Amino acid sequence: MNVELIKLTKEYYHQLAEMIDEWKADQELNHTNHSPWAIFKNDYHDFDHYMDNLEINEPKDGKVPDSVFFLLDKERNILLGAVNIRHHLNEHLLKYGGHIGDGIRPSERGKGYATEMIRLALIECKKLGIDRVLMVCDKSNVASAKTITKNGGILENEFTDEDGNIEQRYWIELG
Repeated sequence: MNVELIKLTKEYYHQLAEMIDEWKADQELNHTNHSPWAIFKNDYHDFDHYMDNLEINEPKDGKVPDSVFFLLDKERNILLGAVNIRHHLNEHLLKYGGHIGDGIRPSERGKGYATEMIRLALIECKKLGIDRVLMVCDKSNVASAKTITKNGGILENEFTDEDGNIEQRYWIELG
């Protein structure tokens, strides 16, 4: 697996467009969610605006500072997915979102990329001084739960969210 986490630059505009278009088509067809939300909150067609608003640098409107990385397949030069790392937790993230939001584009799921992307994201968390990482997923998302546990996640609890979905909260100790 020849992959790395990268920060987005104009060099990757076409790879980003291809990935997001695939993801949106899948969402419309299969009603899957868009995760991480950070890469979908703005229209990539206005790339300068997209880049200026991809990450949050200062806390505002209930949002915390974050970093967004993309998983690049270096051999094929395609973006496989993305991960959003929140630098700290507020009350909402402590219950619902956790430190990390992640997703793999539909055509590349089930190939082990999410496990590797989370492993690399945990290295970035450590660089940010986060020693204990919270990850949250729907109980029905078995693949996500497996990815979290493969990276050391320990289930703390489950709860039912406002939409009636059972959510699971996992902690990963980075030491």
